[in-house]
Amino acid sequence: MTSLKLISWNVNGIRACAKKGFSDFIGTASPDILSVQETKANEDQLTSVIRHPKGYFSYFSSAERKGYSGVATFTKTEPLSVERGFNIGEFDGEGRVLRLEYPDFYLFNIYFPNGGASPERLDYKMRFYAECLKQFKALTDAGKNVVVCGDVNTAHKEIDLARPKENSNVSGFLPMERRWIDDLIGSGFSDTLRMFDESPGRYTWWDMKSRARDRNVGWRLDYFFVSESMKDNVKAAAVMPEIFGSDHCPISIEVEF
Repeated sequence: MTSLKLISWNVNGIRACAKKGFSDFIGTASPDILSVQETKANEDQLTSVIRHPKGYFSYFSSAERKGYSGVATFTKTEPLSVERGFNIGEFDGEGRVLRLEYPDFYLFNIYFPNGGASPERLDYKMRFYAECLKQFKALTDAGKNVVVCGDVNTAHKEIDLARPKENSNVSGFLPMERRWIDDLIGSGFSDTLRMFDESPGRYTWWDMKSRARDRNVGWRLDYFFVSESMKDNVKAAAVMPEIFGSDHCPISIEVEF
């Protein structure tokens, strides 16, 4: 039996997070796989300590636009394969997707778009969502185990944000965005946190300008989803609000094979 700890964290700039204890976090938490989003950096802009944490293989997907978006995955075990993006230009140019293949599962590390800037960006977000679901289902239909983690940029249900009524017309809690998570779950995926914890207040993002974290006025935007085929392999799931360094906190799951 192999036990693995997976952590996902939107670091809101990996260089900024590095100044706030990112390397110490990796050393202390010691995840088998750490997926980070919103790196806001190309590999050549990072020190070797950030780029290659001791004991980890590291993989990056960066946006064409400097200082924007980007994901990275750090893994103690070398994956069988690594794919960056979906081979679709309009999505891949923003560096939002890493897909790692392991013997027992595929892992998607995704920084989903924010739809709040304009109607065009909301449309982009919804098209990106649709492509993601298509990619996930292609693998599950082929009998593969799939793990999806990252900043989904949507709170699923009213329990997942502090002020649902006030935000009912705000991107991140729009009916169409929430419906996509319904569709994901309807296609056989499980929201791992809710397998173990149905309580409110389990937020993963807080507005920094209003010091909302001090009052826990937040949103749950970060998720681990697993396919139906590996639901029983998930032994724990948690939110880690005690970890600072970003406007998001990390989340984790433990799986056994």
